[in-house]
Amino acid sequence: MSNATILNERAQHLLKVLVDRYIREGQPIGSRTLSRDARLDLSPATIRNVMADLEGMGLVRSPHTSAGRIPTTRGYRLFVDTLLQINPIQHKQEQHLKQQLIKTSNAQHLLEQTSSLLSEITNLVGVVMLPTEHNYKCLQHIEFLLLGKKRVLVILVFNDNDIENRVIHTSRPYSAAELQNIANYLNENFIGQDIKTVCKNLLQDLTETHKNMQNIVEITEKAFDNCNKRDFVMTGQTNLMEIAEMSNVEKLRDLFIVFNKKRDILHLFEQSLNAQGLKIFIGEELGGALCGCSIIASPYIVKEKTIGVLGVIGPTRMSYGQVIPIVDLTAKLLGLALNHN
Repeated sequence: MSNATILNERAQHLLKVLVDRYIREGQPIGSRTLSRDARLDLSPATIRNVMADLEGMGLVRSPHTSAGRIPTTRGYRLFVDTLLQINPIQHKQEQHLKQQLIKTSNAQHLLEQTSSLLSEITNLVGVVMLPTEHNYKCLQHIEFLLLGKKRVLVILVFNDNDIENRVIHTSRPYSAAELQNIANYLNENFIGQDIKTVCKNLLQDLTETHKNMQNIVEITEKAFDNCNKRDFVMTGQTNLMEIAEMSNVEKLRDLFIVFNKKRDILHLFEQSLNAQGLKIFIGEELGGALCGCSIIASPYIVKEKTIGVLGVIGPTRMSYGQVIPIVDLTAKLLGLALNHN
C-alpha cells in the first residue's frame, strides 16, 4: 500500500503545503507557519502530531533539533506523483522556445541551442543527449576487406545509401575466406534491422547460438564498436552555484566530476529512452554525488522513433510544477525541428 493511500486528506494537504513552501523558500517549515499556510482550523499541536506521523513514515525530517521539517526524497516522490499541481507554461516562454528552435536549421546548433534554452528558462542545468544516426539507420549490407595481417576494413551500407568505412584491428590474422563467411552470416541474418537493435541483440545471439564461433564474435564486436556511443550537450552548470543548498565547494566539485565523466548522466538518460513521456529522478534515487539533485527528462522523437533525451538537472528543491511543462514542450519542439530539418 502506498503512502498516498495511507495518508488521509488532511495529512496529504499539509504535506503539499509544506513541500510547496519549502521549494519556494528553502527553510524548514514550523508548525505555526504550516497552520497559517494550510488555512485549516487546526491547532499547532494537532499539526505537530500530523508532522510526527509524516516523519515516522519517512516523508519529512527535521534537519536540526526543534527546527521545522523539510521533505525527504520519499516525501518529494509522493508530492510529485500524487499531489503536484502543474502550472501551464507561460505564453512568453512558449513563444521564445518556438522562435528560437524553429529558426535554427543546423542540427548540431539546434541541439546546443536547446540545451541553452532549457538552462536559460529554468535557471538550472540544461542537458540534451545527442542522437546517434545509427539509432534510426537500417543496415543494408556489410563487407570486410583484408588490409593486413591484423587490420580489416569494414564497409557499412545503410538504407539511405550512406556508406561508412572503419578500420578495425583484430587479435589475430584472419583470412579473406573467414571474413567473407562472417559477412555472409551478418548479411543473411541482420539486414533491414536498425543498428541500435543489431548492437543490442547481435552479440548475445552469437554468444548463445554460436559459442564456438569466436571469430564472428570478435569481428562483430569491433565492427559495431561505439555504434551506440552516446554524448550530451550540457549548459548552465554554474547556475547550481547560486542555489544555497548546493553551493558547498566540495559538493559542487564532486558534482562537476560526475558531469565531466558523463557516464552516470548518460546511464540515467538512457533509462528515459523508452519511457512514455517524462521521467523524474529525485534525490537519493540518483545516488552518489547526484543524491542532492533531481532530474526531469523527456525523450524526443524523429520519424516516429525516439532518438534522444533532453532534460534539466537541479536541486531536489526545484519548482517541479513549472519545470515539467517546459521540459515536455521543449522535447516536442526539438523533435518537430529535427523532423523538419
